[in-house]
Amino acid sequence: MKTDIIYTFLQVSQLLFLVYLIAYASFLLISLVVAGTHLHEKSKKRKSQPKAEPLGLAAKLAVSVLVPAYNEEVTIIESLTSLLNLDYDDYEIIVIDDGSKDQTAQLVREHFGLEPSQRRIDFQIPCQNYKGIWEKNLGKVHLTLIQKENGGKGDALNMGINAASYDYFLCLDADSMLQRDSLKHIVTPVLEEEDVIAVGGLVQVAQGLSMVNGEFQSYKLPWKLLACSQVIEYDCSFLGSRILLDYLKSNLIISGAFGLFKRDLVLAAGGYDRQTLGEDMELVMKLHFFCRNNNIPYQIRYESNAVCWSQAPVNLGDLCKQRRRWFLGLFQCLVKYRTIFVNPRFGLVGFLSYLYYLLFELLSPFVELFGALAILISLVFYQLNLGYFFSLFSLYILYCTMMTLTSFLQRAYSQQLLLKATDIFTVVYAAIFRYLFLHWILNWVRVTSFFGYQKKKKVWGDLKREKQLDNLDILKNS
Repeated sequence: MKTDIIYTFLQVSQLLFLVYLIAYASFLLISLVVAGTHLHEKSKKRKSQPKAEPLGLAAKLAVSVLVPAYNEEVTIIESLTSLLNLDYDDYEIIVIDDGSKDQTAQLVREHFGLEPSQRRIDFQIPCQNYKGIWEKNLGKVHLTLIQKENGGKGDALNMGINAASYDYFLCLDADSMLQRDSLKHIVTPVLEEEDVIAVGGLVQVAQGLSMVNGEFQSYKLPWKLLACSQVIEYDCSFLGSRILLDYLKSNLIISGAFGLFKRDLVLAAGGYDRQTLGEDMELVMKLHFFCRNNNIPYQIRYESNAVCWSQAPVNLGDLCKQRRRWFLGLFQCLVKYRTIFVNPRFGLVGFLSYLYYLLFELLSPFVELFGALAILISLVFYQLNLGYFFSLFSLYILYCTMMTLTSFLQRAYSQQLLLKATDIFTVVYAAIFRYLFLHWILNWVRVTSFFGYQKKKKVWGDLKREKQLDNLDILKNS
């Protein structure tokens, strides 16, 4: 009797797991096709426009660039220097030092010659108090440094929103760098359609990039396997599902590394949640929730031409910390806004986007762990056809590798990257490493991330940084 129950359990498990894999594979394929079409259209449009034609209207939208920083002394100067070189007329930069324990604030003050300021900040949304403000006009850009008590990234961003002078603000990680035209591109959807309240940009891994004064020079895949695996992962995400969900006007996340928001709506909605690890996703879900419940016409868009280069974790320990934080942030957001799920008021946001993040992001590691246990039980009870299993697993690795390679080639085509034969080999090699080993390590991190959750649920998650100047020649010819 027990044996019959086990056999039935294994058969049902195999069927459900197969259905899950087919659904996920189908979503990836559809995303890839839609993204390829989108990138091809963008590339044709760019080639058909005169090269000298600027995004002229973009310069008419004033933007406050917010840079929250915590222990970023290694990268902060290079990042701010790249921001000062943006091809944009009307913007300010506000650096919010969130109680750093290193020399982040001191380096910014000394390098840019900032002077103490007596300006007052109107606290429209809650955040920790500030210790001091320093500022200076650097050419056309006003640079402000706010040093405050530690409160987490969401709290630091709330301080920046309170201090911002303009109607739109751009969030940017302190280790990230923009190309000269990135700000022009990310404001374009706002200028094209008046109901756009937020725009996300394309985030890519900075390792391997050569850039002079914000101008893209060349790119080569990083030779370190861990960094290269993250490059192809970012390509699959930002040049796949993000584009599909943008087509359907149902994006649920704008990366905290690079996102533009309408200030008055964010203030009305209450700003960033200071109690969550996923403050970027939480704000987007909050805006969906706020606008739908108040019948405010709105769009949340994604602009793939707006590129941000961000450092990826350089060792496995830091990568595990990052993914643990991302996963817990996802969990917090989906639980907090669970009423969105299959709610007709939210349209495809509730019926497609929420379902995607629930099934294929939040539950995925548990489903895959369950599948691994079912395989183990099948092996113990001699119910596993090893030849069929290895064939199916090899097909899975091959399919994922082909999807990854296609995403990378689409990116190379759209950004006109010059590739070598070794780049193709490196992508394939990194993809196999990712799906054969790294994927399962990170799944274990996600499954076990709830241990100690209450104690660490608001931790920034300090990551080791590399000196960007080794890879990015941003200060040459300046």
